[in-house]
Amino acid sequence: MSKNTSFFQLAVIVSALGFFVDVYDLLLFAIIRKPSLTDLGLSPEQVLTQGEYLISVQMIGLLLGGILFGIIGDKKGRLSVLFGSILLYSIANILNGMVVNVNQYAILRFIAGVGLAGELGAGVTLVSELLPKEKRSVATGFIAGFGIFGVVFAFLLSRYFDWRTCYYIGGGLGILLLLMRVSVHESGLFAQVKQTSVQRGNFMMFFTNKKRFIKYLQCVLIGLPVWYIIGVLVTFADQFGQAFGIVGIDPARAIVYLYLGVALGDFSVGWLSERLKSRKKTYFIFVGITLVFCTLYFLQNGNEPSIFYALCGGMGFGAGFNVVYITMGVEQFGTNLRASAAISIPNMVRGALPLILWLFKSLRNTFNHYLMGAVVTGIILFVMAIVAAWFMEETYGKELDFVEE
Repeated sequence: MSKNTSFFQLAVIVSALGFFVDVYDLLLFAIIRKPSLTDLGLSPEQVLTQGEYLISVQMIGLLLGGILFGIIGDKKGRLSVLFGSILLYSIANILNGMVVNVNQYAILRFIAGVGLAGELGAGVTLVSELLPKEKRSVATGFIAGFGIFGVVFAFLLSRYFDWRTCYYIGGGLGILLLLMRVSVHESGLFAQVKQTSVQRGNFMMFFTNKKRFIKYLQCVLIGLPVWYIIGVLVTFADQFGQAFGIVGIDPARAIVYLYLGVALGDFSVGWLSERLKSRKKTYFIFVGITLVFCTLYFLQNGNEPSIFYALCGGMGFGAGFNVVYITMGVEQFGTNLRASAAISIPNMVRGALPLILWLFKSLRNTFNHYLMGAVVTGIILFVMAIVAAWFMEETYGKELDFVEE
């Protein structure tokens, strides 16, 4: 089937805008965590503990939503996910602006998490199947890189509007995006497979074949360090700032610096993958960059806040390797399971955050030292990711016209 070779086709642009709104809504809670929970009457200690709880609830929603929308994407089509997910999280985020207690907040963050799960994976799957293989990396990098600016937009709005209005704006942006998606066409590869009798969207197929299960697990493991950085080191930047003896660290500002770095990293990873013609080489280069900045992060001692924020940006740049595990999730699996893989894998990574937070809490209690707990948590996650990546199949330039039996 012939493909539209234009990089700037509607599917790419709409997917990038969709991820922009997705990131806005996904990270908005992290940005307005303190003012929203304080406004609900929580003490400073509760702001920390309930903040961890709400982030965990949201990530569990992402995990379950990743499975749900992955199955829908393979059974009903990529566009069904793009429409359904954004409608769900848009409505949930509008209702988030109306909460009056933590229980309501938790329920709606969970529902929003389920909805947010479908956006990125479905968009990347659709674009990867529509574009020639030579433009796949750059397109994925563009979608991820542009989308990351959603967190910058969320931060800027949080400076001028109260937290409830920020939720209303996010929900409204999602509804507007639905109108743009009407003109996007379905993947031709999916349309072909839909005419056959091959099983589509059977999530259990990832567990009934050893080789397929190992590939799936590897794709998840290589992404875990990204959410260790986002969900631990930067979301709770104020706590780490105190441990480093740095006064006045704003977690919202730290998140913005991180994601500006991630955006630049995403663009760079897409470009470098094409230059090196290798996903794995690019991954290891950017993991190395991430490790350097993580090391510098933990070596801080009474630095200026500007240095702290710069290091967050550096870790974000290295964490641009998230494009690799997302792209490899698309390329590793056949058309009849591709959406299930591409949508669920990044959400398995996101959904692992409660386990990462649990590991961090356990280790900091074991060592009775906040920073040591974080260091050991990071070492464990990076080692698992590097080992998983080392044994992965190189997928650069792989044709996607195949199915899983």
